[in-house]
Amino acid sequence: MSQSLPKPKTPSGGFRRIAIIGAGYVGLPTAALLSHFGHSVIVAERDQRKLDILRDGRSPIFEKDLEEYLRAGVSAKKLTFSDSAAEAVKDAEFVFLCVPTPQGDDGSADLSYIVAAAQEIGPHLIQDAIVVNKSTVPVGTAHLVERETGRDDIRVVSNPEFLREGTALADSLAPDRIVVGADDQEAAAAVAALFSPTHAPVVVTDATTAETIKYASNAFLATKLSFINAIAGLAEAVGADVKDIVLGLGYDKRIGFEFLKPGPGWGGSCLPKDTSALVKIGEDHGYDFALLRGAIASNEAQLERIVDKVLAAVDGKIAGAAVAVWGLTFKAGTDDRRASPALDICQRLVAKGAKVTAFDPEVPPANAGADDLRGITLATDSYEAVRDAQVVVLLTEWAEFRWLDFSKVADLMQSRVIVDARNHLDPAPLKRLGFSYQGVGRT
Repeated sequence: MSQSLPKPKTPSGGFRRIAIIGAGYVGLPTAALLSHFGHSVIVAERDQRKLDILRDGRSPIFEKDLEEYLRAGVSAKKLTFSDSAAEAVKDAEFVFLCVPTPQGDDGSADLSYIVAAAQEIGPHLIQDAIVVNKSTVPVGTAHLVERETGRDDIRVVSNPEFLREGTALADSLAPDRIVVGADDQEAAAAVAALFSPTHAPVVVTDATTAETIKYASNAFLATKLSFINAIAGLAEAVGADVKDIVLGLGYDKRIGFEFLKPGPGWGGSCLPKDTSALVKIGEDHGYDFALLRGAIASNEAQLERIVDKVLAAVDGKIAGAAVAVWGLTFKAGTDDRRASPALDICQRLVAKGAKVTAFDPEVPPANAGADDLRGITLATDSYEAVRDAQVVVLLTEWAEFRWLDFSKVADLMQSRVIVDARNHLDPAPLKRLGFSYQGVGRT
């Protein structure tokens, strides 16, 4: 086990039989956590490729320490995998739904996976089983799940996740809080007890409030990111330095440093869909969430601002321009490209006629041809990506980009121009090598 992660005590309530539906970025860390606590966990996953990888002792997603914890669970006979949700739940006291809730065409959360899972497991649940919504779902979903199972002898609890991809296992072991919502307080207490070894504060409330807490959390984080990106734009306009602005803001305990880092715009599997869903929830209930709509519009403007920086770097002659890109995942520490701002910016550049060559340590050339990578040439390393490039754009803050041999980079490039959309690099040594450096909100 990784020495950097805590080793919790055994739950005082004894070990439980738990089924987890979905082996994704939420399901697998949850399975690793609960099996680590000593519970008997079975994970149901229909994707045969994922299942084969898991049964081979590997993790299908990139997440620090996750593979080690999954192997430990399997070795201790506390963790197994199945291709059948119906089979997985037949003896389970707790069933966690960890399935996708993607954004629908109207901005709302698509609940088709939740509904399908509820209908599939309903006939096979044991009496008094507790079904736990771990997926991010809109107000009223707990009651929807209960209805779709077709059972009146089970209980449904909302237990939203607050995990960051790349550190999801560490976040699970040492969470800021546990939120549990249910009409049945006994069921809520039973779910909260599963996580008691973390010693995290517990918020027990009704299902509707728990569902809203999740959306409110992500909406606040997105708004905070939009705010600092807007401040970065203002800093550029007036000649201020956003790095020092962040220091001046972050030391204020009421504000803090978290999510005050300017970048190319926010993205990923959660913030875009959850902010849109919350705006839609407001609309459906007669409330205009103008503040959040503004944060979303500001994020769109930030993406376009980075594109404008690249256009300026090639004197507006983007058609046919050789653009190198470092980073394609939505942030460092994960292989997830869903709603990645890096990919969004790449596709905008491709649409304008740029020849984009990119490198990301978690996006190997074998991924070429994927729908989200159309028009992008994948390089085998950072140096190959910049060969004959007129400008290099850093879009994901992988640590290795900071320690490259920039003398070699300079020799390989057609023009020594860097657009650092993450303020990840030290501009001083780059300028000494003759680079033109553009950050975000930097003087």
